[in-house]
Amino acid sequence: MKLLVDTADLNEIKEAVEFLPIDGVTCNPSIVKKSAPAEFFPHVRKMREIIGPERTLHVQVVAKDSETQLKEAERLFKEVDENVYIKVPVTLEGIKTIKALRAAGKNVTATAVYDLMQAYMAMHAGAQYIAVYYNRVVSMGGDANDLIRKAEERIAIDDYDSMVLGASFHSVGQVRDCISSGAGSLTVPYALLKATYTNRNISGAVDDFTADWESLYGKDSNLLTVK
Repeated sequence: MKLLVDTADLNEIKEAVEFLPIDGVTCNPSIVKKSAPAEFFPHVRKMREIIGPERTLHVQVVAKDSETQLKEAERLFKEVDENVYIKVPVTLEGIKTIKALRAAGKNVTATAVYDLMQAYMAMHAGAQYIAVYYNRVVSMGGDANDLIRKAEERIAIDDYDSMVLGASFHSVGQVRDCISSGAGSLTVPYALLKATYTNRNISGAVDDFTADWESLYGKDSNLLTVK
């Protein structure tokens, strides 16, 4: 499983790299808007600097037509680096873009996937990551877990160089279910990743451990202070 953080906030990225075993960062125009950088490309270069070359960086094109999307991709390669994963919405124009980028040996993340046929077309066009919008599928009355399972099954059957990227989460439970459904990767807002550790049972157990230890060896003692 690959774990990515879905943010363009530099402080969140720094903290995620420091504390969590993340494999990369994803962003899209809506996520960029939340951070509102004055200049886009210097901001993205800083994102790359923070995560390093060993982690994947996924940046989305803005244009709707394939010709312009490909030009945007070239600008990203020039301004950031050749290893950026170009996020392309799976529209008819987007599939054309994915095919062209993969034919040129570039990295691609297919995004805005709501339907299994979109996933099939994206993997057959060569996209390495297939970003399924988990919560949005659920909100539309769909079965996101079934979509993920069937997409990963198709990838295994045909030996595609692809994996499902679970995205668009609104709860830790959705993230857990996405993993359990077999998604090869997922991208999660940093706040949700942190929420995993706000369980009162966890903090309560740790407090109990500390209280028991200090009752025996004194307040603020630890393994560095005892004989």
